[in-house]
Amino acid sequence: MNENKDAQSTAQNAQSNYLMRKKRAEKRPVLTDPKFNDPLVTRFINNIMKQGKKNVAQSIFYDALEVIGERTKSNAIDVFKKAVNNVAPVIEVRARRVGGATYQVPTEVRPERRTALAIRWLINYSKERSDKAMSLKLASEFMAAANGEGNAVKKKEDTHRMAEANKAFAHFKW
Repeated sequence: MNENKDAQSTAQNAQSNYLMRKKRAEKRPVLTDPKFNDPLVTRFINNIMKQGKKNVAQSIFYDALEVIGERTKSNAIDVFKKAVNNVAPVIEVRARRVGGATYQVPTEVRPERRTALAIRWLINYSKERSDKAMSLKLASEFMAAANGEGNAVKKKEDTHRMAEANKAFAHFKW
């Protein structure tokens, strides 16, 4: 009886391996940061971080929030969250090959990817700014994005415009 169960489980494992070779990676929960107790802040700090220097990344981010608080006289964390929401794209184009031709197919962006793109764009476009310190660059990009301005918001609008232009290929869904 036991041998029969082992044979069945082996057959099921072989069949499941045929369908999916590797196990999908589990999403690890992001811990909250010590100062604001917010996982979005932790994700942002982790994206700023280079070569494992988390203290440097934290000081850059927290200094940027202090600069925002001084300049706007409002809650800096709210300005940061508004900036991330203003930059996060709702729709993007993805390349899809159909019959030898490559089409730019507009697709909706998953919430995780939406915030990841917003964080990446804010960091990259703040690096291109002409202020002296990275914290000042980050602060000015946050304030511009919160007001609906800046290069990161322009990137989002370009992405939306590209998706709108390729709406004719929307029927080539994934």
